[in-house]
Amino acid sequence: MSLVKVQNFINGEFVESAKYLDSFDPSTGEVWAKIPDSDQMDVDNAVMAARNAFLSWSSTPVQERSRILLKVADILESRLDEFAELESHDQGKPVWLAKTMDIPRAVFNFRFFATCALHDLNRSNQMQALDAFNYTIKMPVGVAGLISPWNLPLYLLTFKVAPALICGNTVVAKPSEMTSVTAWKLGEVCNAAGLPPGVLNFVFGTGPSAGEAIVKHPDVPIVSFTGGTVTAVKLRIAAAPFSKKMSLELGGKNPAIIFNDADFEKCVATTVRSSFTNQGEICLCTSRIYVQSGIYQKFLERFVQEAKKLVVGDPKSPDSFMGALISKEHLAKVRGYVDIARQEGATILCGDEPLNLPERNKQGYFMRPTVISEVKDSSRLITEEIFGPVVVVVPFDTMAEVIERANSVKYGLAATVWSSDVSTLHTVSQKLHAGTVWANCWMVRDLNMPFGGMKESGTGRESAKDSIEFFTEEKTICVKLS
Repeated sequence: MSLVKVQNFINGEFVESAKYLDSFDPSTGEVWAKIPDSDQMDVDNAVMAARNAFLSWSSTPVQERSRILLKVADILESRLDEFAELESHDQGKPVWLAKTMDIPRAVFNFRFFATCALHDLNRSNQMQALDAFNYTIKMPVGVAGLISPWNLPLYLLTFKVAPALICGNTVVAKPSEMTSVTAWKLGEVCNAAGLPPGVLNFVFGTGPSAGEAIVKHPDVPIVSFTGGTVTAVKLRIAAAPFSKKMSLELGGKNPAIIFNDADFEKCVATTVRSSFTNQGEICLCTSRIYVQSGIYQKFLERFVQEAKKLVVGDPKSPDSFMGALISKEHLAKVRGYVDIARQEGATILCGDEPLNLPERNKQGYFMRPTVISEVKDSSRLITEEIFGPVVVVVPFDTMAEVIERANSVKYGLAATVWSSDVSTLHTVSQKLHAGTVWANCWMVRDLNMPFGGMKESGTGRESAKDSIEFFTEEKTICVKLS
């Protein structure tokens, strides 16, 4: 594939940048795209375009906004294979995964929010004693600044763009500088679907340059960010003087709690998937596995056996379960946690085996699934987000003990619980400090239900109801009838 040159998408046009960044294909370690290194001026231009488009777009009937977003979904779906190939090049994930998860979910995001907003209701109340009538309306907020991560690029970007647009806001979005290509192509789709110029704008570049400029911009009253906890601290500080609405979906250190009476076969298969899908680079991936002592040894042996079977290799191959990690630096960081395990005397049960890669992939950022045991609760492997194919498996004895240990970290995004006892599932699920708990399953997502984290895993929720509430301001109107 020839070198791809990405352009900012402002006011419905693709705009050249004064400076560009290298974007690497994680599976080869080679530069495959040039990304705009946008600055304050680029952001100002995008915000101006969004402001100019706001009055018309916010006044457009929701039925018409819905029609356009459904057209976006249809065109994106018609180009699914193309977008999946680009997402794999950009992020390192297997092409089959992008075809079955990332791009279909992006299509679904547009369809879901385009239709659910048609059925959103306002509130009303009659005050008979005062002969007055109250009702509410939901007003779009204005120009929404949306910042999305590199792990599920189009999937998570559209989870913000779709509700923001259907609610009547205009958007200035900044995808990760490491995975910008599918967002750039989404600009083509939006133009083809008839989205008016300026309604959706993409400014590409780094967080300190483009991202911070969006967050600090006085004409961007609402910001939605998905990414790391450290970056979120900086964003909070930058936005603090402006009283902006903010939604933050941050990191996770998600536990799986497996009781003796769990469905063993289903539990093993699902936990392998929840640990290593997308190279473990999903905020909802399992990274701490607590197994009750009665089946601990049996589970550990089988889990390691299954992890060793996973094929790590060329993302183009349908046989590859895992592709490459996002960058050389991130690979070094993830491997650093394995070094910490060695230093602490933990047992590394798999992951050290050499990789047999095709010649074109030998400089790529690949890593085998790594399973570690004999780890103390105070270890950084337990307390810090690794965000890669490294999991820790440790035993527990009682329900009360495992709940306390699972809740002991600063994160609270998601968890899984495995048991054949319904009482156990409900009791443990209700006591875990996590925004989402999956019982006897993983990654079963209903967009009608709120999604978000507790503690340092974020602020706010995203869903049909929650996203519409976030991207609107609810106004009460009181009419005196006499």
